Amino acid sequence: MLNRFFAFLLLITCLPLLFTTSLLLLIIDGTPILFFQDRLGLNKTIFRIYKFRTMNDKGITSFGRILRRTGIDEIPQLINIIKGDMNFIGPRPLTEQDVKRLGWDGLFYEVRWNAKPGLSGLAQLSPRCHKKMSFFLDSYYARHRNLLLDLKLIIVSSLAIIIGKKRAKKIYFNR
Repeated sequence: MLNRFFAFLLLITCLPLLFTTSLLLLIIDGTPILFFQDRLGLNKTIFRIYKFRTMNDKGITSFGRILRRTGIDEIPQLINIIKGDMNFIGPRPLTEQDVKRLGWDGLFYEVRWNAKPGLSGLAQLSPRCHKKMSFFLDSYYARHRNLLLDLKLIIVSSLAIIIGKKRAKKIYFNR
């Protein structure tokens, strides 16, 4: 419930940024402004995720690259938090195709699905991004989540918007 309340407050606070980003996306890259995709949530329940569109047929757009680097493309996911599909912190919400591609559909991997997916999380902030490390960090979070860990990850994730994801990752993982 606390996640939903803070997501609502943050969404209201971000309205000028959302409006400006939407307008710039419309001018620079055209429509659609938002990207929708089915993802797997808690206990592999399917939900529809909302993000700013950062790609076209040719790949990541130049404006999309800026949105991704700052994390602004993820702000529409506050709607997913308000709806109860996600939390601020948790494992990355994956598609069914991602799960198959990674080979994470066996019983061994079920622990990962015991936590709601998050806007940010340990694996998203890890300076090393490969499937074994991601699974380890996601399952670690699912087993050890607590308020202090969530607060640390929220602070580092917030820093990413200001100083960029790479620098924020280095701060959290001391590299």
